[in-house]
Amino acid sequence: MATNFFFNNFQASNEQGLLEGLIIEAIKIYGEDMIYIPRNIGNLDRLYTADDSSYYTNSYEIEMYIKSIDGFSGDGNFLSKFGLEIRDQVVFSMAQRVFNEEIGNITGLIRPREGDLIYFPLNKKCFQIKFVNKFEMFYQLGALQTWEVTCELFEYADEVLNTGIPEIDILQKKFSTNELDYALSNENGDFLVNENGDYIVNEKYSITNVIGTGTNEVFDMESRDFIDFTQVDPFSEGRF
Repeated sequence: MATNFFFNNFQASNEQGLLEGLIIEAIKIYGEDMIYIPRNIGNLDRLYTADDSSYYTNSYEIEMYIKSIDGFSGDGNFLSKFGLEIRDQVVFSMAQRVFNEEIGNITGLIRPREGDLIYFPLNKKCFQIKFVNKFEMFYQLGALQTWEVTCELFEYADEVLNTGIPEIDILQKKFSTNELDYALSNENGDFLVNENGDYIVNEKYSITNVIGTGTNEVFDMESRDFIDFTQVDPFSEGRF
């Protein structure tokens, strides 16, 4: 039996436009201004689909609705074999029309991409997009109006950050292990080298100070206080 042809529930462009406008207005009222930072691919490995030379140079302001009203989700803080890890996740929602107008028409992007960054000014943290869901509102009145992006706290890995926003670009200055980020240069921007051809770096530069998480020496010193069980009799504490 066919549906009632007097009601056009999925092809009424006027109704679709009205709903889209209401969603945009609601996000403008209850949302937050975010900074969207597209990722630029520097050296794509087509076999592993990974890029070890990503760089972020442009930023765009766009309003988003925070769907994680109960706080951050994800794994949270936990102690792994690599040390303390923070895996906070947050879910944002943005209007597709606003994304196209504010970002898509400038960059050529047709949707938010996994790997792009979103700066959250409320807690001054950068989050990286991990998953993009276009079916957040499943064909309301026959159209898709929003993008839902699931983001995880950004873990810096020697990417180049030159967005012009100090709160974002400082991540490279604080956590970069690239020697060239600390190398001295002349007025032309050329790096200075010594007689051996090595870069001349800031005297305060030290890979230990940059990483700041190595505790091997501490573990080595504390291990000397433990009892050394011998192979002959591991339960005698060396007395037999």
